[in-house]
Amino acid sequence: MTVRATPVRFLVLPGLGGSGPEHWQTRWEACEPACARVHQRDWERPALVEWLHAVDEAIEAIDAPVVLVAHSLGCVLVAHGARRAAWSRVVGALLVAPADVDSEARTPPETRCFSPVPRAALPFPATVVASQNDPYVDLERARDFALRWGADFVDAGALGHINASSGLGDWADGRRLLAALVARAVAR
Repeated sequence: MTVRATPVRFLVLPGLGGSGPEHWQTRWEACEPACARVHQRDWERPALVEWLHAVDEAIEAIDAPVVLVAHSLGCVLVAHGARRAAWSRVVGALLVAPADVDSEARTPPETRCFSPVPRAALPFPATVVASQNDPYVDLERARDFALRWGADFVDAGALGHINASSGLGDWADGRRLLAALVARAVAR
């Protein structure tokens, strides 16, 4: 990653099922010493309060500014937790492929406990990255999330759910977006 010289730590927030070994989040963790994953007790049966508590603990354990790197359900988790006292060290969030948990047609029933998707502006800089053919969120719905959250919006093209199945490898475009977000957050 090109962001190693920055004084921030990165917390990876996977979505439903976690992120497997070929997912770009896992690859970023492996090559970035300042990056750590927030582990959830059960990746298959998400529980909003429990997941928020795990992020609270991870943030509180870091004595540095934090940038969240969220995927899918992890993006909605960020929207729910953004104003929690424990999250005061968060200076930015990269929100990739936000899952539309309000849509029974788009997301599985086990994600419904994260509904409704919060609509309040985030108190830190954020970038929402969405795909034109994501089965879990319509592009315009993702654009609306970004607008309401006060985040920049990036149309990533036709990349599916922007996950391991998308064949992104280390996802260099995502790294550039993260570096730009970090620059904005640090300058703020």
